[in-house]
Amino acid sequence: MSDEYDDDVVNRADDLDDDDLDEHGDDVNKVDDLDDDDLDDDYDDDDEVAPEGNRIVGARARAVVEHVTRNVAEDPDAIEVDVEERRGEVALLVTANPSDMGRLIGKRGRVIQALRQLVRAAGAAEGVKANVDVVE
Repeated sequence: MSDEYDDDVVNRADDLDDDDLDEHGDDVNKVDDLDDDDLDDDYDDDDEVAPEGNRIVGARARAVVEHVTRNVAEDPDAIEVDVEERRGEVALLVTANPSDMGRLIGKRGRVIQALRQLVRAAGAAEGVKANVDVVE
């Protein structure tokens, strides 16, 4: 029985490439027993949580809108994003300096169209229908 075991170990060792071994010759694909202390605690969930413990609806979509609009606008401090929930949807209302309105809308509305696509994708990741409107 020990001969079968030795043959099995040799066959598995022959199947390993140099990329599968670390500097000590150990198999890097082998899963060790991990404790919770061994896991990296730096991962933070992107969902915002309200003080009462409820998830804020549309938080990811709002973050996308704020990031893009503040980077497009000449006066990023004047950008305000309000969230309204309507019939199971989230409407993000962007208020900006009047001089930045043209930059936010873009030629033929291409900037706002692209922003709307991004927001729809961010909302879909949360399971929410999201839309953006620029208000004066």
